[in-house]
Amino acid sequence: MGAAYLVALLISLAGMAALDRRFTLFFWRDGWRAAVTLLVGVAFFLVWDVVGIDLGIFFRGETSFMTGVQLAPELPLEEVFFLVLLCWLTMNLHSGARLALGALAARREGARA
Repeated sequence: MGAAYLVALLISLAGMAALDRRFTLFFWRDGWRAAVTLLVGVAFFLVWDVVGIDLGIFFRGETSFMTGVQLAPELPLEEVFFLVLLCWLTMNLHSGARLALGALAARREGARA
């Protein structure tokens, strides 16, 4: 039970990768740019977490579903995987919305012609 949350995050990340590959959204569109964007986003939120922990705003919840591995006081290992998932999901949604809006605009242009 101690790794259930981490396993769920890894399964979710595999789903993000599958959607990304299927629709050429983020990493499969431009790998280098995607990697830099993802790293910057995760670093930003890790700094955010550390500041929140330092200010006494964020605390690690006690649950049997987590591994118990901490990268820093009150910063569990699973947080990094969650932040990767959050950033990747956001970029997939952004890229998917751009593709959908582009297809809609092209359909409207075709209907006018």
